[in-house]
Amino acid sequence: MTPKQAIIGEALRLGFDAVRITRATLPDETRARLQAHLDAGEHGSMAWMERRAEQRGDPQALWPDAVSVITLGVNYGPAEDPRAALAHGSRGTISVYAQGRDYHDVVKKKLKALGQFMGRYRAPLKVFVDTAPVMEKPLAAQAGLGWQGKHTNLVSREFGSWLFLGEIYSAMELEPDAPESDHCGSCRACLDACPTAAFPAPYRLDARRCISYLTIEHAGPIPHEFRAAMGNRIYGCDDCLAACPWNKFAAIAREAALHPRAEALSPPLAALAALDDAAFRTRFAGSPIKRIGLKRFLRNVMIAIGNSGDIALRAAAARHIQDDDAALAEAARWAVERLSDAG
Repeated sequence: MTPKQAIIGEALRLGFDAVRITRATLPDETRARLQAHLDAGEHGSMAWMERRAEQRGDPQALWPDAVSVITLGVNYGPAEDPRAALAHGSRGTISVYAQGRDYHDVVKKKLKALGQFMGRYRAPLKVFVDTAPVMEKPLAAQAGLGWQGKHTNLVSREFGSWLFLGEIYSAMELEPDAPESDHCGSCRACLDACPTAAFPAPYRLDARRCISYLTIEHAGPIPHEFRAAMGNRIYGCDDCLAACPWNKFAAIAREAALHPRAEALSPPLAALAALDDAAFRTRFAGSPIKRIGLKRFLRNVMIAIGNSGDIALRAAAARHIQDDDAALAEAARWAVERLSDAG
């Protein structure tokens, strides 16, 4: 068995659903696309993308010893279309990726175990899962794990749009796999599904209009022009992913840690609005939701309450009108006014 065969076999044994290998290089056009995205300001307030853009666009600028990149995917496919939860206005909708345990922890544990296995080859390596300047989607496409769809996310023949990605940069010379070709064709289902028109063109995302960005990365008040379109989405958005026709081949996640927790499936907005810091931390322990903090989370909940049309939720929002967090207080006032108008 060759080292490549052994590594792939061990990765699958550890619970990875897809494994491919590519060179630790990226083409000039990928770097140019990244720079154009940054120059247009489409990354919003995510200044970290600018600070290490050179390393992001060139694996060997991040780590000069890198020769090969092992790209790995863990399927997190949901049991049903996540858009069904959008119909329940008095309950919140949480993105599929955040309904189970934090994928950073789940994937990194597997990466470290695979790295330990690779120690037998006595070649230096580094593991990454969405916490370093790594262009994981272009690398995964180059390795043949899938292709970057028009929604800019990876699409897989086997798993649709539902793959968490991780990478191992290795100093080993490993035979690269062939890249996957683009199978989007003339389809624009993902583009048309976006509630806020966040795609100025196919394969191009303006994060400043994206509900995932607005509810997770964006600090401060959410622009009024996007509030109604957010509906009851309180953490992330799955619309463009869920709309992809390739999901017909997708399977439910086999990793139990990624299965949804009961408290993350359409939670009542009234209960969420009543959370204090301790209750928030307890409820979302081990979840990526915890990282945005209580106040930003409640800001999102207020927007959802304002969109709910449920007059009974007005009191839940009113309790936060005097909050010392300006963005939360403003969102609460907006929600109360919107429900008053509805009544």
